[in-house]
Amino acid sequence: MTVDDTTSGAGEEPPSEPSVHPTPHHEVDHTAEPTDDPLAIRLEQLILGADRRYTPFQAARTAGVSMDLASRFWRAMGFADIGQARALTEADVLALRRLAGLVEAGLLSEPMAIQVARSTGQTTARLAEWQIDSFLAGLTEPPEPGMTRTEVTYPLVELLLPELQEFLVYVWRRQLAAATGRVVQAADDEEMVDRRLAVGFADLVGFTRLTRRLEEEELGELVEAFETTAADLVAAHGGRLIKTLGDEVLYCADDAGTAAEIALRLIEAMNQDETMPALRVGIAFGTVTTRMGDVFGTTVNLASRLTSIAPKDAVLVDGAFAEELTRTGDAPASEAQAAEQAAAAEKERQEGLEPTALPTYRYGLQPMWQRPVRGLGVVEPWLLARRGRS
Repeated sequence: MTVDDTTSGAGEEPPSEPSVHPTPHHEVDHTAEPTDDPLAIRLEQLILGADRRYTPFQAARTAGVSMDLASRFWRAMGFADIGQARALTEADVLALRRLAGLVEAGLLSEPMAIQVARSTGQTTARLAEWQIDSFLAGLTEPPEPGMTRTEVTYPLVELLLPELQEFLVYVWRRQLAAATGRVVQAADDEEMVDRRLAVGFADLVGFTRLTRRLEEEELGELVEAFETTAADLVAAHGGRLIKTLGDEVLYCADDAGTAAEIALRLIEAMNQDETMPALRVGIAFGTVTTRMGDVFGTTVNLASRLTSIAPKDAVLVDGAFAEELTRTGDAPASEAQAAEQAAAAEKERQEGLEPTALPTYRYGLQPMWQRPVRGLGVVEPWLLARRGRS
């Protein structure tokens, strides 16, 4: 893709062309000029590794990309429009070339390239914000009296940058390997997108009341502790954390047993911390559509609804999830069945026969009253409990 020959003259910057600049939307409005603060410019040069050199039009032309496509790429990455200021670097040109090159080579369609830009931008924007929030104390509180913010910030970023970059690439490669492994193990092409998964929501009870009672710092610490505990437990037991929403986490697992174990361990962990409110969890099993790292569909909606009606410190699951636990032998079809199996084994023992080996059920299921669920009709939830420590 190349810029139209009628606009390729050196120094020409038609005002009718869209104009963009890689500055996150939340930092400037769409008409803002790049900052001229000396420290900000020095830090930008340090982080980007290059000086400002191009206007958006010049960058698009140098990359051999139409201005329209460049604008869509940059906006997808989360960068705001700033007119035709000379604010872009060689790295911006290279990024455009790479994305356009993937499209030209037929490796990605143009819409898919836009999705790649958007998903990468959204993920890394959140990561960058979190890192700056975490390092804020170090950036604003000089270790020695009399030191300016400039004297603290620049060397700190200079030291952190290469280490954080290497770590980011390492984690990304690890996650990419895991995700690729799950895809190639899918039974067919349809299962790669629409898969049968267990989806769980975990929700802190009474969080709205807590927001009115706790100081902002206390509330932040509680949310961080909850998200950290949830993320660690989900990862440790083989699930995947989809997203956190302050007082709620969404996770999924390939099998019902894994999702059940995560849910029960989450409640047990919260109960051990006296500062934490009660937790409730809802889980559903079924077909789930995955897009850009998120999950969608009726199964996800049902898990959310089950969470909203779950008792405190309890796990509610849908019928499909209960059937899956029974099918895999993780739970008995009913407590009556488990009791009959135990009685039969005891009778054989009393008669001097070799007793039949009893199934080792990890979980128990108790049917609850059927009830209407908004948007999903009538459902029969099951109360999940632990039968024995695994």
